[in-house]
Amino acid sequence: MRVDLFDFDLPEERIALRPAEPRDAAKMLVVKPGEGLEDRTVGDLPSLLRAGDVLVFNDTKVIPAQLKGIRQRGEATAQVEATLHMRMAPDRWLAFMRPGKRVATGDRIHFGHDGNSCFLGQLDATVVEKGEGGEALLGFDLSGAFLDEALHAVGHIPLPPYIASKRDDDERDRADYQTIYAREEGAVAAPTAGLHFTPELFARLDAKGIERRFVTLHVGAGTFLPVKAEDTSDHKMHAEIGSVGAATADALNAAKARGGRIIAVGTTSLRLLESAARADGTLAPWSGPTDIFITPGYRFRTADMLMTNFHLPRSTLFMLVSAFSGLDTMRAAYAHAIANRYRFYSYGDASLLYRAEMSDGSPHAGRIGSEAPAHDKEFNG
Repeated sequence: MRVDLFDFDLPEERIALRPAEPRDAAKMLVVKPGEGLEDRTVGDLPSLLRAGDVLVFNDTKVIPAQLKGIRQRGEATAQVEATLHMRMAPDRWLAFMRPGKRVATGDRIHFGHDGNSCFLGQLDATVVEKGEGGEALLGFDLSGAFLDEALHAVGHIPLPPYIASKRDDDERDRADYQTIYAREEGAVAAPTAGLHFTPELFARLDAKGIERRFVTLHVGAGTFLPVKAEDTSDHKMHAEIGSVGAATADALNAAKARGGRIIAVGTTSLRLLESAARADGTLAPWSGPTDIFITPGYRFRTADMLMTNFHLPRSTLFMLVSAFSGLDTMRAAYAHAIANRYRFYSYGDASLLYRAEMSDGSPHAGRIGSEAPAHDKEFNG
């Protein structure tokens, strides 16, 4: 499909630089294909669901994956930045380097707070491999838990570019850019739909008899990369590591069997569920890398509803929500959101999307947007 089909104009003032307070006070646009739009708030979620429904959350935890340092090549030095996006070994990370042209295989990089020379030696790495598009494989001098501790000491929260270009990260972001249920370290971007949940909202969902289950997908920095191709078939997704446990798969299969609805909280949860789904829609325990790319025509197997934030024009995430609820429906929903001053992107407001159906009442079906999930893929990092 042409990428320009997913373009739209967004006023810059609609980009949220801080989250709503409290988190569940954010607006939420309910989108029912063929029925219309409804303005609600996240706090209304319990009244929109019913007992037996299951919310599926991504429990990944954001790490301080934005590093600033000094590249050393003989006597020559240069300031560089690295955004870690996938761990390949206890001491190795794939990273997007900026400027990419300043690093080459064999270079040494000394990371510290903002590249200040007084921190040199605090966290050192070697460029093991140089890839395309500024990507590099970094081999750190520290490994495992020692490397994790150093990242927390010298790293910055990797705010999305549309926020980072307007302000620096601060201590407040360390809490704001993290879900209250985050527990599995490894993400370099937050599963932002989950940022809206509070302990009070969880309590009200519990009282309504709405279950919650957790999966893990370590969101990579590739989620922020623009789609530069003119056609979706020419775009390459970066892989992300995830897992669906046996207990979660069994619980979701049981919920579907008794008529409960599956609500994916965030596009990351949905992509992982689709990666773990069998052809008949049941879920199997699964772990590994997924680069599933969902565009209109994709046959969804799992979620009945999707709670998600408002996404970038021409992005893979806007393509995904257009596949879920229909392109025309989502273009109308986004136009409504802009006109009614909804806040966009990671710290912005939410939407609750119902899955589109075909005219005969069967779930939305058609062309697969990328390769179907491969269940024989093994964890490689």
